[in-house]
Amino acid sequence: MCDICVVNSVKEKMLSRRGFFTGAAAATAAAAGMSAAPRPVLAQPARQVVDMTHELSAAFPTFGGSPGISYDKQFDFDGDGYNLYVLSINEHTGTHIDAPLHFSADGQSVAEIPVENLACPLCVVDIRAKASENPDSQVTPDDLRAWIGRNGPIPDGACVAMNSGWAEKVGTDGFRNADSARPGTMHFPGFHVEAVQMLLDETNAAAIAVDTLSLDYGPSTDFATHYAWLPAGRYGIECLAGLDRMPETGATLMVGAPKVKDGTGGPARIMGLV
Repeated sequence: MCDICVVNSVKEKMLSRRGFFTGAAAATAAAAGMSAAPRPVLAQPARQVVDMTHELSAAFPTFGGSPGISYDKQFDFDGDGYNLYVLSINEHTGTHIDAPLHFSADGQSVAEIPVENLACPLCVVDIRAKASENPDSQVTPDDLRAWIGRNGPIPDGACVAMNSGWAEKVGTDGFRNADSARPGTMHFPGFHVEAVQMLLDETNAAAIAVDTLSLDYGPSTDFATHYAWLPAGRYGIECLAGLDRMPETGATLMVGAPKVKDGTGGPARIMGLV
């Protein structure tokens, strides 16, 4: 047989085998009730990706007031040919996740949060007007009912985010808003425990988020919102940025949670898809 005939014969056999295995795979998937293509996360392609993460540095405000990150440079480009730092990081600093384990004895660690709960329909509850008049304002059941009245039910797996306008205060003393007359007390908005209980009882929301330092409002001494929400197997996001660029409904939040064994939370890169 001539060389070109051998080549053509081998090619025909390879194509025949490829078609057989492709067809077999499709038939197997169909028999198993599977789709050949993965289910898209979004109903339509995103037109814009918005960074909703504050830059983390030693200067970023923290709940306790001490720097949340420090750098120990182990290798330097000039002498070693590359740069490498050993970082010491408070899990709950910057834009970060509160895992269920943060406020429970045996809840999910940040690594155990189901990945499907990290791609969330975003519901933005805007309380900027009342927060500008009273820094101790909270998201209440009435705020949630008003949102539902305008937009319909809160979707399954949603992240319900408080937009209090506090992100604009990052880099100023107003972000922590410490009370000089009451050491240890701060004044900033958060979720009222009754609003959280409403979300637990009436929705399948996966997360709540705030643009402040805590899910609870600043003067809280009992952390009632943390204790109600996190032990129920839901997670929280604190110090979220960019909420002023998000619509009330229709956006998707992509949460880059760190996959740290036994972690109670951790800094996260979070993006909004609009």
